[in-house]
Amino acid sequence: ILRDGVIVNDETVEHVARAAVIQAQAGSDIISPSEMMDGRIGAIRDALDAAGFQDVAIMSYATKFASAFYGPYREAVSTGGLLKGDKKTYYLDPANTDEAMRECELDIEEGADMLMVKPGMPYLDIVHRVKQTFAMPTFAYQVSGEYSLIMAGVEKGFLDHDRAMMESMLAFKRAGCDGVLTYFAPKVAELLASGWKY
Repeated sequence: ILRDGVIVNDETVEHVARAAVIQAQAGSDIISPSEMMDGRIGAIRDALDAAGFQDVAIMSYATKFASAFYGPYREAVSTGGLLKGDKKTYYLDPANTDEAMRECELDIEEGADMLMVKPGMPYLDIVHRVKQTFAMPTFAYQVSGEYSLIMAGVEKGFLDHDRAMMESMLAFKRAGCDGVLTYFAPKVAELLASGWKY
């Protein structure tokens, strides 16, 4: 919730918690809030439990960095002025790895069941550190800029599509990811089902 150009944390968290319950009522097994408001995980856990959804899991975007790699997505959705303001005010500083770890710890204390690192490839060190430190299910989000980077290389003839795509998946797994959210998911699944080898 924006008021006079300022994000109102507590009211936003109340709305996010209500939305989480609605999503659970609609059949969601996992809630993954991405808005980065303070206290959101605890509020969501409390709201889900109170509504009888104790078994609905929470995947926290605990480490969502203020990244240039969101560019293509932002360009796609902000043409109508939907995304306003400077996200750096509530996303993590790319240079501050310790803050990322503190955010993970806080979200675990509030009830997170899984942790997300976003973006993925520029932050594989964070993926590894999160997995090693907390031993929690750890995921990465390969965002639009990462996808576009690979696709631009493919379109220019510099990269082999399948090999570059799968090498990026291997890098995520090697760093400690239990799963990856990616625009490549259908193609990755197709290749894996076909028995493709790198």
